Amino acid sequence: MEYSRISIRPFKISDADDFLKWASDKNVTYYLRWNTITTIEAASNYIQHVAIPHPWRRSICFDDRSIGYISVRPESGDENHRAHISYAIGSNYWGHGIVTMALKMAIPIVFNDFSNLVRLEALVEPENRGSQRVLGKVGFKKEGLLRKYGFNKGEIRDMFIYSFLSTDQIL
Repeated sequence: MEYSRISIRPFKISDADDFLKWASDKNVTYYLRWNTITTIEAASNYIQHVAIPHPWRRSICFDDRSIGYISVRPESGDENHRAHISYAIGSNYWGHGIVTMALKMAIPIVFNDFSNLVRLEALVEPENRGSQRVLGKVGFKKEGLLRKYGFNKGEIRDMFIYSFLSTDQIL
């Protein structure tokens, strides 16, 4: 894998066709809180009204074509030292180290962009072993199991919680 071909950048409306390729894949959206996107209109709408105005959502790109995303949602008020991070990538790119590399690129930028941020948190379902491996390779620490913690696709599910502190080293 040529990692120089991987980049992260803000979403653009022109990403709609590439976005639809991976956002329409039920294997990709299975662990995501949003549903599979099935039309170019829905893809364009999502990019315009959700991805672009989001405080920190970036497209993971391969040769500048959108193949996934990283999203960081900071908490507010007294909790603004914490943020939740999530990500997904097209299933034909699974297992190539792309998300690992994209997270390693994103983390320093996130801590720079949010000056009060001390802690990134990721929630991962126990069955999602690929995502757990990605977090471990980046340097996130597995803190424990949150039983019946997350609501996703009509079910209350167990979640592992992982953290990465501003003082941690990217592996």
